[in-house]
Amino acid sequence: MSRTLLITNDFPPRPGGIQSFVHNLALRQPSGSVVVYASTWGDAAKFDADQPFEVVRERTGMLLPTPVVARRAARLAREYDCDTVLFGAAAPLGLLAAGLRRRAGIRRAVALTHGHEVGWAALPGARSVLRRIGRGLDVTTYLGEYTRVRLARALHGVTDLHRLAPGVDVATYHPDVDGGPVRVRLGLTGRPVVVCVSRLVPRKGQDVLIRALPEIRRRVPDAALLVVGGGPYRGTLEQLARQHGVARDVVFTGSVPAAELPAH
Repeated sequence: MSRTLLITNDFPPRPGGIQSFVHNLALRQPSGSVVVYASTWGDAAKFDADQPFEVVRERTGMLLPTPVVARRAARLAREYDCDTVLFGAAAPLGLLAAGLRRRAGIRRAVALTHGHEVGWAALPGARSVLRRIGRGLDVTTYLGEYTRVRLARALHGVTDLHRLAPGVDVATYHPDVDGGPVRVRLGLTGRPVVVCVSRLVPRKGQDVLIRALPEIRRRVPDAALLVVGGGPYRGTLEQLARQHGVARDVVFTGSVPAAELPAH
């Protein structure tokens, strides 16, 4: 059986959309075909024990392509007889690909891209590193046309680009989910609501929604904005809502457990 070594910082129980995406890709592979090498987040032992595949944790909150990580990744690839490596995010861990080919017999290297690699592609120094990463990869994935165009500036001609967009678990997220209790609890019953579910960091763009809300309310007077998620940007966003006179119409939930996200 072909076996894949998945190397990633983005893996539960660390929360986030990329983490969920990468985890679900691993869950949907044939039994026994995946080994995960990941950074540590909180008390991951119980989560790891519940997985249908082996999870090996490095005692660090952030895997980087250091010699120590490179050696352990190669050792794991040999130990588990892996012929493929999949990087949960291309930058920077994709730099390990070339060494894994030489030291561990890896024959195929694939890396996912999300949002931050677009930023790498836009900066001259980071773009050259991204291009070096691409040279070690057989396939680099992208989410959509917007990201493909920007990634191609750095990766055209050095790696194959293929679209791999996250799917939706339609057994969990569907129109019959009852959001009524959330509306009642947050005082949003009967109001038109714009919902944003994301970590609160600048690149996610919640500030654009807040700046737009006064114009939205001129057209839809009772409209509200529901911002679901936590993060370091919250204070700035709250201040922005006050500056634009919409503080009473922007509701921040903070972090929400995964089981409660469908209702939100």
